[in-house]
Amino acid sequence: MKIGVVSDTHDVARNVRRIAEIFREEGVERIVHTGDITRGRTLEALAASGVQLFGVYGNNDVLRDELEAAAATFDFMLSDGPAEFEWAGRRLIVAHDPRELEQRIRPEHDVVLHGHIHRRILERTPSRLVFNPGECAGHLEGYNAVGIVDLNDLAVELRFF
Repeated sequence: MKIGVVSDTHDVARNVRRIAEIFREEGVERIVHTGDITRGRTLEALAASGVQLFGVYGNNDVLRDELEAAAATFDFMLSDGPAEFEWAGRRLIVAHDPRELEQRIRPEHDVVLHGHIHRRILERTPSRLVFNPGECAGHLEGYNAVGIVDLNDLAVELRFF
C-alpha cells in the first residue's frame, strides 16, 4: 500500500493543486496530512486526487468549523494529534509538532509522521521510519516536496515540485 504524505500546506492553492495531481499520478491509496491545512478549500483541492485523506490539526488550523465541514463533505478524517492508524499491517502515529510524539511513540509504531518544522526528516532504524516531507507551501518552485511511502517495505520516494 502506498500513502501520500504532506504537511504544512498553509492554503497555498497552487501548491495544493499540484500535490493532488502528484498523488493521483502516483496512485496512492491514502493521503496523510500532518497539519497546518489552514482552510477548507485546501481539503477541497486535495479531494481532486480522488483519495481519502487522514490527518491531524496543526497550530495554524484555527478555522476548525470550516475544516470540519470540508472534511465531512469529502469523507476525510481529521483529528487532534497524535493520531494512530493501522494499515497494511503497519502501525502509524501522526502528529503535527514532533514534540507531541516524545512521550507517545511505542515500540510497535512502524511509521512516525510529523510536520511543523518545514524541514525534511527521513530517519530509519531496522524497525521504524520517521518522516516529515518538509516544505510543501513554499514559493520557490522545485524546493517543495511530498512523500510517497510504500508501507510494504517502508520505502520513501520524494516528489519535488
